[in-house]
Amino acid sequence: MNTKKLFALSAACSAFSALFSLTTLSFHGDISLLAFPLAIVFTAVTAFFGVQKLFRLGETNYIPVVREFLQYLPYVLLIAFVLRRAGQFGTAAVLDVFSVLFWVASSALALVILHYLNPKRVERYFDYKVPPKKKRTGLRLIVTETVSWIDALVQAVFMVLLLNIFIVQLYEIPSESMVPEFLIKDRVVVFKTLSGPKFPLSNIGLPYLKKYNRGDIVVFRNPHYENDRKSEVKTFVSQLVYMISLTKVNLNMDADGNPKADPLVKRLAGVPGEQLMMQDGVLYHRTKAEDEFTVVKEDDFWASWNLNEVKPSLKKGIQQFPLAQDEYDMMLTCEEQRRALDITSVSLECRSLADRFYTLSRQFSAVEKTGTANFAQNDLAVITLVQTPMGGYYDYGLLSDRVSSAMTYKLLQATDGADWFRHFMTDWADKKIDFSGDLYAEASFRLNLMIKMTFGRLVVRNLELLSNGLQPSLWASDTKRLEYFSQAQMLSGYILLQDRRNMPVFPANDAEGKPQYIPAHCYFMMGDNRFNSLDMRHSYDEWLTPLTPYDAYSATYYTNMQPQYVHRSRILGTTAYRFWPLNRYGVPGHTGK
Repeated sequence: MNTKKLFALSAACSAFSALFSLTTLSFHGDISLLAFPLAIVFTAVTAFFGVQKLFRLGETNYIPVVREFLQYLPYVLLIAFVLRRAGQFGTAAVLDVFSVLFWVASSALALVILHYLNPKRVERYFDYKVPPKKKRTGLRLIVTETVSWIDALVQAVFMVLLLNIFIVQLYEIPSESMVPEFLIKDRVVVFKTLSGPKFPLSNIGLPYLKKYNRGDIVVFRNPHYENDRKSEVKTFVSQLVYMISLTKVNLNMDADGNPKADPLVKRLAGVPGEQLMMQDGVLYHRTKAEDEFTVVKEDDFWASWNLNEVKPSLKKGIQQFPLAQDEYDMMLTCEEQRRALDITSVSLECRSLADRFYTLSRQFSAVEKTGTANFAQNDLAVITLVQTPMGGYYDYGLLSDRVSSAMTYKLLQATDGADWFRHFMTDWADKKIDFSGDLYAEASFRLNLMIKMTFGRLVVRNLELLSNGLQPSLWASDTKRLEYFSQAQMLSGYILLQDRRNMPVFPANDAEGKPQYIPAHCYFMMGDNRFNSLDMRHSYDEWLTPLTPYDAYSATYYTNMQPQYVHRSRILGTTAYRFWPLNRYGVPGHTGK
């Protein structure tokens, strides 16, 4: 390599940098106006010292200056790239393509020139002697060392930023959603190159080369947060500040001032072309080639429902156990009872309870019914009506001892109380329902029946005790009532797990009942720690919803069930290696079990 060729390379580098600068021109009155001046001024200064002073005039004393400017050229142009796209208006895809091409060309040429201007090689091409380091003392030494450290830090930050964007990133596990595979503070290497990384605030970058499979552990942008330009700018800036401050300052906060859960690390559970469903902790799927749902056998291998059973060596690192062993056993008992439920027998009992209530209520005189209000006056305030003249109830309203007692009085006092109770208990019984293999819909319907039957038993038993002259203060010792209330407590506990243990058919069938499937290049993710993972099954909001649409008097509960899939453009990479803690280093996969 001679100086003429280096001159040509330097001229080409400046030319590509100037072309890049032109792509950053903005005519909008916002921050994007800063992009062009920054890029063109830096390009002009670099060209002046490099092309003009060094390579054309041969003033070798400018070699250190040229080297410094060339080292910063890719980073300054990258900042200009981000600034141009950080304004109120975006840029056309074609402009993004040319910007990236010119950035790559100028950055590559800068690296080639730097190779030949390296102090170890520069004397081969120029009549230049690398000056010995001057001994400095006092204030001059402090200033020189400070500037040197700042220079090294800034270059290191931008180098790491480029590595993080395109090649590899270190990620610290922030939550227990992937227990037992990952514990909080585990550190993993995330490989990104094959996942199609893009330049900041654009869709231009490396191609998608990675084929994701079920069971892959992926890091991806949280789709629960806004994905507009403003939020992406904030994310990029916060990442830059986070690295510059050596992880001490995190600006990536949500509206409440809490650190954003972004990105997320989860396991890929659903792939394109599938329709999913989860019931009793078992994941099912089907495709266009399959009419029936079948079990996803692999999911059982990494899904963790009972952390009490994990290896003792991992238990000490787990901060929260969602369920104690007795709670887990009670959940299994509830599911077993629900599956064994005989719908015909339940229908007969519900009709019998309605008849029994009607008979008992007629035994009370108008004066006696009015008098019962004194027992329940304070408790009636906690009843929340949500539908029909007498209302359907949030599950705690149906299963709470206090509220079910108050409801007994309310129904007894109401003119149409016995009629409402009959509708509530039996209106579902005459419907012919075809669940068509929808295990979730059928299970929710059965759970609703268990709640109604338990509520009906409690109300009728309360009325029986009242008709025998027993005041509410004596009800607590009644054996039958204790048995019913024990069932109510079990059902109340299960309702709290409903959305974490199960998932409706996803994507949901269309209005005509035809199956829908996860689209191409989209995936569904869940955390291994299913009871402690706010993942792609859930929204960050809650709302009241009926347990089943097949009962106009259905019990309601608070849900956050809102499954969604994630496009591959949101996936940052796959976990390649866990390097901390040292006693659990290795390739992540199924090492938790």
